[in-house]
Amino acid sequence: MTFDRVLVLNGPNLNRLGTREPEIYGTASLEDVRAQLASRAGAVEIDLRQTNDEATLIGWLHEAVDARTPVILNPAAFTHYSYALRDAVALVTERGVPVIEVHLSNPHAREEFRHTSVVSAVATGVIAGFGTQSYQLALDTILRSS
Repeated sequence: MTFDRVLVLNGPNLNRLGTREPEIYGTASLEDVRAQLASRAGAVEIDLRQTNDEATLIGWLHEAVDARTPVILNPAAFTHYSYALRDAVALVTERGVPVIEVHLSNPHAREEFRHTSVVSAVATGVIAGFGTQSYQLALDTILRSS
């Protein structure tokens, strides 16, 4: 599969990255993540987006399946309960388009309610616990698969 763009989709509260609970999520902002990814992506466009709205995130996944665009997805709190998001991810991966679920922290080392992801079962893979490097590892995986 060849592509010229990767969607990097981020769910609720990630617009506060860098200032929200830095002891858990670090001090890098989403703009820092964008710059880190762009420096690794070569000619591939990094289209990084964030929303606090579940419907918007689902719409972006529909865009990904229609355009056959790989996705790096940090679903944030939607990870644990959004079956609508899970179904949208499944639409993408069922078409053979990769969706890598990422998390800055390790959800399994946190509160019990964070241990379950409804998205993981339909994602291509999951990378968690490496801070912003989780995004970089996901990008490297997608770039190697092209």
